[in-house]
Amino acid sequence: MALFGNAHTVDPMAAQQDYARLLGQGEQVHAAYQLIRDTILFTDRRLILVDKQGITGKKVEYHSIPYKSITHFAVETAGTFDLDAELKIWISSNAAPIEKTFTKGVDIYEVQAILTQFVTK
Repeated sequence: MALFGNAHTVDPMAAQQDYARLLGQGEQVHAAYQLIRDTILFTDRRLILVDKQGITGKKVEYHSIPYKSITHFAVETAGTFDLDAELKIWISSNAAPIEKTFTKGVDIYEVQAILTQFVTK
């Protein structure tokens, strides 16, 4: 399903090692999802969006979003004919949401629970 650009689950321990340079001292990855080239990390401190750019993907942009900046979010579950679930996150500095699409194999309720856990702290 990665060929269609939809996210799938990544082992948090593997993501912890792969992105160790991005993490602050003691920061832990609780969940991670990967698109074809991009990655979404849910840490105990923030949401990190890894956006690989260009044909080779060597240029990378890292978006760090503190959970306190998230004003609200929405999840849309997969349906019978629409096999993808969607996550929309609004941050305080932007009127348009960040949108991510997940395959039916990803538990969108788990993603929602992770956001709830950290956004409501």
